[in-house]
Amino acid sequence: MLTNRHSSMDVQYFQTQRPWLSLYGMRIRPIPPLGSFSSNPPVDLALIHQVLSDDLLFEIFVRMTPYGLGVAACVCRKWRYATRNPVLWQKACLTTWQIFGVEENLQMVRSSYGGSWRRMWIMRPRLRFDGIFVSRNTHLRTGVAEWKVLNPVHLVCYYRYIRFYPSGRFLYKVSPHRLKEVAKYLHGKGSMVNSVYAGRYTLDHNNNQVDATTLYPGLKTVVRIRMRIRSTTEGANNRLDILAIVTSGIQEAEIGGHEEQVLEAVEGWQEDETHNPDVPAVSHKRGLAPFVFVPFHEVETSDLNLPVEKMDFYVPG
Repeated sequence: MLTNRHSSMDVQYFQTQRPWLSLYGMRIRPIPPLGSFSSNPPVDLALIHQVLSDDLLFEIFVRMTPYGLGVAACVCRKWRYATRNPVLWQKACLTTWQIFGVEENLQMVRSSYGGSWRRMWIMRPRLRFDGIFVSRNTHLRTGVAEWKVLNPVHLVCYYRYIRFYPSGRFLYKVSPHRLKEVAKYLHGKGSMVNSVYAGRYTLDHNNNQVDATTLYPGLKTVVRIRMRIRSTTEGANNRLDILAIVTSGIQEAEIGGHEEQVLEAVEGWQEDETHNPDVPAVSHKRGLAPFVFVPFHEVETSDLNLPVEKMDFYVPG
């Protein structure tokens, strides 16, 4: 008897009526006035669409960032169609790849992306300028024995920060301080007082490769970093895998020249290339953790701000 009762209860449970399921996929439209036989489509009664005309909506969208357009496209169907305007994505592409010039970008979108600027924005590897790339590195260091403690071991944590600009420039800083403390220094042209150094970079689309070069004037040292762009999701471009970090000395004559001339002289480098016979190039094998992109609006809340005792390792993915 108990078995039959439970089986009947199970059947009743699985046959529970769910009338709201019949509403899925239905489009709810305003009910026309009684006696109206107009065949015109119903008018969108959303207040924001009554206030903003299509021209004003376009003027707002054209001033938004590409990622802001992606967020706006999720609001409603009308905004989704409005954000597909090719003019918006053409502006985004020409701004992002301005170092290649207008003509080269036009040839690229026609030959590789079927004339679609939006598809070019999503598929073509690029550097992101709306945030900071952060590389979190840790290593173990043996401390000095004190009192009864023998061979203490310390976990050392430090960061590499890079902020790129569309003009081909970037800011670079190595610091033990966390992201929210350093982000305020990565604005403007950089400050030698805060150990923020400016440099230049080149982008190779064939290999998704970035070559960045900066100069430490006081140390008479050139730092060259070779990286490869990677995305965790399509179009994200939120990782930079470090392929090589090379430091080399430069001669006194080169230091006396303008910084731009020095950076131009060391561009297109080879890994074992050196500019001072007395100070050979050194290829570093440590501190090669991938760069993780953090947008400006997530600087304060990023997990990279956690102290060592709460995050003793970090896997960027």
